[in-house]
Amino acid sequence: MKLSSHSFADQAWIPEQFAFGKIDPQSHVALSENINPHLLWEQAPAHTKSFVVICHDPDVPSKADDVNQEGREIPEDLARIDFFHWVLVDMPADKTEIAEGEYSCEVTPRGKGGPLAPHDTRQGVNDYTNWFATDHDMSGDYFGYDGPCPPWNDSILHRYVFTVYALDIEKLPLEGKFNGQQVLEAMDGHVLDKASLTGIYTLNQRLAPAQVG
Repeated sequence: MKLSSHSFADQAWIPEQFAFGKIDPQSHVALSENINPHLLWEQAPAHTKSFVVICHDPDVPSKADDVNQEGREIPEDLARIDFFHWVLVDMPADKTEIAEGEYSCEVTPRGKGGPLAPHDTRQGVNDYTNWFATDHDMSGDYFGYDGPCPPWNDSILHRYVFTVYALDIEKLPLEGKFNGQQVLEAMDGHVLDKASLTGIYTLNQRLAPAQVG
């Protein structure tokens, strides 16, 4: 399989309109447009019955002690964990492209609804659900796509890995609200092929200029 995007190239900078947060020189971070990027996948196996789309960030700090703290920077050697930004399942086998903004076109405080989504697909909750769990103004179930918003004081660039999986089943055996890890477990033994595309993003003003352009 091959995965490409008109929105950004593999291993290139993700434009800020596809992010949840963008750099603000005064307050570090401001809300961005949060548009889901365009994705196009080709050369899927002939017996594919559905697709799954997952976006995750493998570079999230494993400890939050220094996250977004003035006068500190998250160390490069800190252990990192996965953060799921998009979990989309049951994509029909004849659907091989997602348009910009088709599933997300803004930040929705307390999260977008789900799991039902366009084209008879379903979306799981992303990890902003846990991140905002104790935030009075933002807590809720965040279904679907919510883009990059890494800590503004992280010392490393974050990678956002978009992966499309071709499955041998039409419907993933999950019901109700589900998350990225549950989807990975439910897909086990059903993946015919997969393809990935990685974008780069940061909110650290020290790192951003070298990446733009």
